[in-house]
Amino acid sequence: MHWKMVLVLLLYYNAHATVPPRWNRAMLFPSAQRVKRSSATLLNPVLQKSQEDVNLLFEFLTELEINKDLKISVRDQELASMRVAEAFDTLCNDVIPKNITDIRRLNARLSGYPGMLKKEDFERTILTMVYTAYRAAQSQGHQKNTWAESFVGLYKVLKHDLMFPSSQTPSSQRTL
Repeated sequence: MHWKMVLVLLLYYNAHATVPPRWNRAMLFPSAQRVKRSSATLLNPVLQKSQEDVNLLFEFLTELEINKDLKISVRDQELASMRVAEAFDTLCNDVIPKNITDIRRLNARLSGYPGMLKKEDFERTILTMVYTAYRAAQSQGHQKNTWAESFVGLYKVLKHDLMFPSSQTPSSQRTL
């Protein structure tokens, strides 16, 4: 009986280990694949399509405002009125994880992610890191430590992605 169980577990492990990495990509930010009624036209929004978009993302981050309900918005009305700001709003309020459990789950998935992140996953991870930094600054005691640990974990994942772009081993097997 025991050898049958070991055989089944070996087959399961082998099948799990051979799943191509592309199947895991949708798992990093699953809410990006869901359509919400308020933003039905923005399924899987991406901000970085050109260098100007990257610069605009930086401007959005410098004008970021997070209210007491944890809704993220752009403070500058001129920037907020741009079409790209709608995608930014959707990313920040509907796509990136907001609770510590989801952020830790994302951290675990990212630390075992093979290869480089796609640009949309990279930008979503940056936005999650910004939100995590805000929550760490607003928290106290044990919660502050928990948010800070999540921030450091996201930082390590992004550092790995930037420093080791040609490597294919998961970041959990490297020292940073």
